[in-house]
Amino acid sequence: MTTLADPITKKMGFLLDMDGVIYIGKESIPGGQEFIDYLVENAIPFLFLTNNSRPTTQDIAHRLKKIGYNVTKNHIYTSAMATAQFLASQRPGGSAFVIGEGGLIQALYDHGHAIDDTSPDYVVVGEGRTLTLEIVEKAIDMIIGGSKLIATNLDPAPRIPGWTKPGTGAVIAMLEAATGVKAFSVGKPSPIMMRYARKELGLQTSETIMIGDTMETDILGGVSMGYKTILTLTGSTKAEELSHYPYRPYLVINSIADMIDILKAQ
Repeated sequence: MTTLADPITKKMGFLLDMDGVIYIGKESIPGGQEFIDYLVENAIPFLFLTNNSRPTTQDIAHRLKKIGYNVTKNHIYTSAMATAQFLASQRPGGSAFVIGEGGLIQALYDHGHAIDDTSPDYVVVGEGRTLTLEIVEKAIDMIIGGSKLIATNLDPAPRIPGWTKPGTGAVIAMLEAATGVKAFSVGKPSPIMMRYARKELGLQTSETIMIGDTMETDILGGVSMGYKTILTLTGSTKAEELSHYPYRPYLVINSIADMIDILKAQ
């Protein structure tokens, strides 16, 4: 049985990526529902972390329930929420021009930001399908005029045929090239999002465990914060690729299904 060399403390909580960890596409990964049920039944705190700023937390919770996960919107933490929380800490009551959709706009409103399409404090870029050349040109003018460029994340598109969305990273790269201004990114692997999520759970660094399938975001973010990190091989990272990275996860598992036995063995 797989065990942890340094046992998990009795007080612990989990930060969980979603796609590639508990589901792939519209299908739940076997064992995922059982693991989440185990956390709920044993009052172990957890949050799902996503860099997707497009949906609201209610949207995500609804989607998860449809594939069998017993969660509420309070179990979701998005890069939109982290971005809005960060901007509120920097400029309370500030304003933003948004390249993005409902989840990001709602999060900004929830943290006291106004939407401004003339002279905002920030240009904030997240996921969405509303991008037009007119919007890009307005954003360029605002950034050159002094608005700060903020990215909810820098995730690239998967670069596969049929995937038409450019990805936030590509939109940010275009704006950076056009303005000469470097964006500030808040989402994974940024310590900002990772720290905010931990504080949402009321945990200390030593009590926090990050489970993800992507070395560049989930595992790097957790390692940077000093969290225990667990890589699951059901997603984007394969075992043979681990030697390519200068950092390593604390534990590698084949699937999230392994986690119940691991916890019971502590």
